[in-house]
Amino acid sequence: MFSLRSKPVFRYTCRYILLYNILVADTALLIVTQVLFLLAVGRVKITYAVCGTITTMANLTSGISPLTLVIMTLERYVAVCYPLRHASIVNIKNTVVAIIAAWAVSTLNNVTRNLFLIEYPYEKFGKVLMKDYCTNIGWIPDSLCDDYDRAYNAVVFVSASITVISSYTGVVIAAKAASTDKASALKARKTLLLHLVQLFLSLAYTLYYPLLSALAKTVQRIVFAWVQSVIYMLFIVLPRCLTSLIYGLRDQTVRPVLLHYLFCRWKLSV
Repeated sequence: MFSLRSKPVFRYTCRYILLYNILVADTALLIVTQVLFLLAVGRVKITYAVCGTITTMANLTSGISPLTLVIMTLERYVAVCYPLRHASIVNIKNTVVAIIAAWAVSTLNNVTRNLFLIEYPYEKFGKVLMKDYCTNIGWIPDSLCDDYDRAYNAVVFVSASITVISSYTGVVIAAKAASTDKASALKARKTLLLHLVQLFLSLAYTLYYPLLSALAKTVQRIVFAWVQSVIYMLFIVLPRCLTSLIYGLRDQTVRPVLLHYLFCRWKLSV
């Protein structure tokens, strides 16, 4: 995040602004999920109100990455297929509007999820401690909410996948045209494939709670605690770290700056 704010080229280029938005959301998600994980490991019981605030923040930030990846995919498609109109379509103003729209969609999703709490007594969420550690399942114990989450995640995944695949197909077709820059088209194709991989990584968190629910019914408590730690690393921490590092180390402009700060400005000069 510091690297992407250190140079003017990063602050005023749309794709780096979008990447920075992903970094902000993923960093916030890692902080919130780490708090939840430490509370669970320490067996610290909190009130329903505090748990609801934390899990809502986690759900809000977790939905930003796939939506931003869709925007980044469309940006690459416009850059290759409509290079003359790229500057007018993909500008700072439109990028900010797209980012606000992504946060608005994720916020609306969380507001809809919390509507399932209407049937529960409000006095329960004040000072009453939860019976177990804080999770989405413990915060909203409603099967309809689970069905809604699965439906929303499926819609996001299918929509984002169709967008990436359609953009990739359009770039492949454009690459065959004589007027298209072959090197730029090839780079865009690789970028779109990377976005598809990032999409799978960013949606890996949707498997976290279903796996925990299935394991809780089949394994002992001690085994479950160990497996929970492994699943947390594989489906929450690792995808968010890989998404940022893969994109950062692959980009020829970001990589030297990132390595420069990772080595504490000792070995590399930008």
